[in-house]
Amino acid sequence: MLEPLALDVREQPWPAGPFEAVFSANTAHIMPWEAVLALLAGAAQVLSPEGLLLLYGPFSEGGVHSAASNAAFDAELRARDPSMGVRDAQVIQAEAVRVGLNLAEGVDLPANNRMLIFRNGVGMLER
Repeated sequence: MLEPLALDVREQPWPAGPFEAVFSANTAHIMPWEAVLALLAGAAQVLSPEGLLLLYGPFSEGGVHSAASNAAFDAELRARDPSMGVRDAQVIQAEAVRVGLNLAEGVDLPANNRMLIFRNGVGMLER
């Protein structure tokens, strides 16, 4: 079994794949938007066909937060650094599709978090 790899998503090249999955927890809201885009593009490049990108954390949906605590967290992050903030799942989904990743499932989880599960390749259901 391979050990997890630490990765700066903005640095190329990424470790050679293909990988069955790329997992990132509580990162999209603290990295600049350009790094989120780099994460999506990099994952699409190294995932095997049908491989999964799993993004865990707080997300808004169509600009609407799932809870007042997420809205407050978003405001706190943006006050600390304007490049940070709770990301919109629909915007991430649109950018993922652009690089060949399709939303397979969005799962609501405790503490107002979600898991966005993207599959590498075409033909997946969009939600």
